[in-house]
Amino acid sequence: MSGTRQGTHSLAFRVMRLCKPSFHVEPPLQLDPTDLLVGEDIFDDPLAASHLPPLISRHVANPIDSSDLSYCTRFLLHHPSDSMGLSGLLVLPQSFGAIFLGETFCSYISINNSSNFEVRDIIIKAEIQTERQRILLLDTSKSPVESIRAGGRYDFIVEHDVKELGAHTLVCTALYNDGDGERKYLPQFFKFSVSNPLSVRTKVRAVKETTYLEACIENHTKSNLYMDQVDFEPSQHWSSTLLKANENHLVGNDSTREIFKPPILIRSGGGIYNFPYKLRLSSQDSGQVKVEGTNILGKLQITWRRNLGEPGRLQTQQILGTPIARKDVELLLVEVPSVINLDRPFSVHLNLTMALPQLEASGSTDFHLNLIATKLGVQRITGITVFDTREKRNYDPLPDLEIFVDMD
Repeated sequence: MSGTRQGTHSLAFRVMRLCKPSFHVEPPLQLDPTDLLVGEDIFDDPLAASHLPPLISRHVANPIDSSDLSYCTRFLLHHPSDSMGLSGLLVLPQSFGAIFLGETFCSYISINNSSNFEVRDIIIKAEIQTERQRILLLDTSKSPVESIRAGGRYDFIVEHDVKELGAHTLVCTALYNDGDGERKYLPQFFKFSVSNPLSVRTKVRAVKETTYLEACIENHTKSNLYMDQVDFEPSQHWSSTLLKANENHLVGNDSTREIFKPPILIRSGGGIYNFPYKLRLSSQDSGQVKVEGTNILGKLQITWRRNLGEPGRLQTQQILGTPIARKDVELLLVEVPSVINLDRPFSVHLNLTMALPQLEASGSTDFHLNLIATKLGVQRITGITVFDTREKRNYDPLPDLEIFVDMD
């Protein structure tokens, strides 16, 4: 990759991106001679299936016969894997290629002396410029390159973790003494663009005390993505669990599968995969969170690899849930006895959380309420309400609670 430069200079920068090679695929279609002569239904007959292939092979040149120079069998399948078209060769990149957010940009930079004389005291700098910032990748100010002979070069490698989308410019500069002793300044600019490899769409549903989060990841690249990690990091007051399909038939291999966990494949060109999570408020923090009214659930940490192992990593912004209603006073049921007998007192454990202006925001207290059941069978506890004696105000009552009353 060559960049723009101004004026006449002895030196010039050349930039090559360091990235993985690609598989070389043979374009000619290979085939089995049987497919030319008969249809695949012929093999439904056991007799034909056992006699036909050896019969055809007698009339086809031996593929391993090196004396056959006609290449008449070059299109034949010598092995079932030949149908994939992979030759076993790798191809070096022929262009700068696509650069994606979350991956590492690695570049091999060479500064060449194309003049007939030696240049000396070269100070080299390389930096990445984006719309928001400038990141210095290399600076030899403290230890300049002593000299580059005529026709020689100086090479180095720079790396940068790509964290921004859009236009990027790799700026390479050299300050050096020319052959006649003149101090010259050479700037060159290499432009490239960074695109998003994937998109994340989320859906949040609240069902009573449980919140469900579904993260849908879509692949926007031209290569498959193998997801090493898609973890949800809950915020301070939440806990999360990844919901998985029932895999009872693999119970015996659970420990092995945890150690050697296969990556999840998201296919190129729009492949998608859904990750469902179950979120719950921590019991000791539920009152405080509701008082504060926060609706931040957490964020996703995503790591992946491409076809030849190129790693990538992204972190989403904070995912928001349904805003939590702020209540001045909230009464919650903590515990009720499992056995309740007729005409015998029993205790109900309750929690009262208060967020009144004259009280602390996190004020909370636990107390027990003693009750007596006077009827047998399924009964309903109702009408437990908080009353403010100063403001003469009733707050939301405790939801009705059903209990079963048995004989002593």
